[in-house]
Amino acid sequence: MEIYEALQERRSVRKYKTDPVPEEKLNRVLEAAQIAPSWKNKQCWRFIVVRDQERKQQLADSMPENNPARRAVGETAPIVIVLCADTEGSGDKDGKDYYMLDAGLAFQQLMLAAYAEGLGTCWVGLFDEEKARAVCNVPPEFRVVAMTPLGVPEKQPSPRPRKELSEITYAEEWDRPFTG
Repeated sequence: MEIYEALQERRSVRKYKTDPVPEEKLNRVLEAAQIAPSWKNKQCWRFIVVRDQERKQQLADSMPENNPARRAVGETAPIVIVLCADTEGSGDKDGKDYYMLDAGLAFQQLMLAAYAEGLGTCWVGLFDEEKARAVCNVPPEFRVVAMTPLGVPEKQPSPRPRKELSEITYAEEWDRPFTG
């Protein structure tokens, strides 16, 4: 699959088939995250692959009732991947905690690779971190940054509206239009 196709076509999936994810696909998805860039190559991310139904339900229970990904995490997706990051294992330069950026880069690569493998993902960030931490026994020096259900999509969601390039891009300085 071409990278631009994956960038254009990948969507947040919240409805999954119960089909298992083949190990070779799971490994390729995790390997894509493993090779992500990071600040000073610190690779502060860690991934917890959750297959146990009771544990997945506990992760769903860490989410608000109205979170649209809750059912996917707790019931339908065969796997949930929990993203953690070592807060000391990355950089802190000028008050910027790079662990969040590093973890986000790795998770984006994981999500694009999943799409290339015919799998769906959905970035889930709305959950009680302490509850999720307890479910997965995450050590205190790590933050639970996000999680995603992983599995075969029931259907491919439609694209969501995006801001125009002219709304988010400037030339040389703030508020100077970028004309391409």
